[in-house]
Amino acid sequence: MTDPLAPLLELPGVEEAVHAARESVDSVHGHPANRRGWPATAAEASVRAARASAALDGGDPEIPAAGEVDEPHLAGALRIAESLGTLVPIWQRAPMQALARLHMLAAADLTDDEELGRPRPGRGISRRLDLLAELVAGGTSVPGAVLVAVVHGELLALSPFRAANGVVARAAARLTTIGTGLDPKGLIVPEVFYLRRSDRYAEAAAGFTTGTDEGLAGWITFCCAAVEAGAREATGIAEAVLTG
Repeated sequence: MTDPLAPLLELPGVEEAVHAARESVDSVHGHPANRRGWPATAAEASVRAARASAALDGGDPEIPAAGEVDEPHLAGALRIAESLGTLVPIWQRAPMQALARLHMLAAADLTDDEELGRPRPGRGISRRLDLLAELVAGGTSVPGAVLVAVVHGELLALSPFRAANGVVARAAARLTTIGTGLDPKGLIVPEVFYLRRSDRYAEAAAGFTTGTDEGLAGWITFCCAAVEAGAREATGIAEAVLTG
């Protein structure tokens, strides 16, 4: 069968961007601090990712020095961060189940209980989520960076839930980054790049929704640039652990 995502690799700049993203992640995985001490660096990366993702959805990214986090976007993003390890195998085997769980964690303080984990009604939404799930569950063999960009962009475009769609989309992208083996230890933090370039992030995501070659290539190469920047962020985390 023809791989439905294979044509994306032929778009201008995509193959080169994917290669650069792969090399940047491989480099940070080889850092001395990540050879044995990677659980500590991965935990820090996960928290930074959650804070940046919450801020992109309009939340306050600051974690109180004492007491519980009560800002709803940040609380949801942190709940996801704590659950990523258990969600990776579910995401690979039953993506729709994992997606529902992501929304339950992200939106627990943002919407009514009966809407948690339930996509908005609409045949178009349901069908596109099913197609995305097929890709995640083994329906493509493109490099991880391409699938990550597609998962991220499609969930942003669909906004399938009543609330917390951005946090869910970025969390699904993070699960895909880990599950495809692009970043199996969860060390990189592309979410910080998205936050620092939030205007360009929105613009590139809008380009993805057009479905044009230019829009798709722009989004994928932007996501690959975020992977490279996320690897630099991860290197900073590793250096801090090593020196201190």
